[in-house]
Amino acid sequence: MSIDDDVALLERVPTMRLLGGTSLRMLAIGSEQRDFEDGDVLFKAGDAADAGYVVQSGTFRVEEGGAEIVAGPGALIGELALIVAMKRPSTATARERASVIRIARSLFQRVLESDPAAARRLRDDLAARTSQLASDILMAGAKLNT
Repeated sequence: MSIDDDVALLERVPTMRLLGGTSLRMLAIGSEQRDFEDGDVLFKAGDAADAGYVVQSGTFRVEEGGAEIVAGPGALIGELALIVAMKRPSTATARERASVIRIARSLFQRVLESDPAAARRLRDDLAARTSQLASDILMAGAKLNT
């Protein structure tokens, strides 16, 4: 895929779209493509998380604590690893031939440092999502207690 194709793919990802065209281009140029075969492991629960992955093609099964989701083209896997050092809470495995764009946390942070407006948009989005999640948890707890 070309840099322009990668930028177009990144624009499909809600978190990435917040960054704007210039920052997305920097991410596309600085990231790397990785290819996987059916059954290959992208990462395992407990691994050090130093990057996020945008699925270019194919699908990945992401499993955590008995729960499972399928991530296909345009999905961002490991979003939180772009922001903080952590251990992977889940395992991601290719379900077929697949490819991803690997975005290192160090690259992502350099892009945010070079574009403070993009960093503010991302911060505001994460704050809104966290607030919504907290509200959803409170509502679910209230329903369980009635």
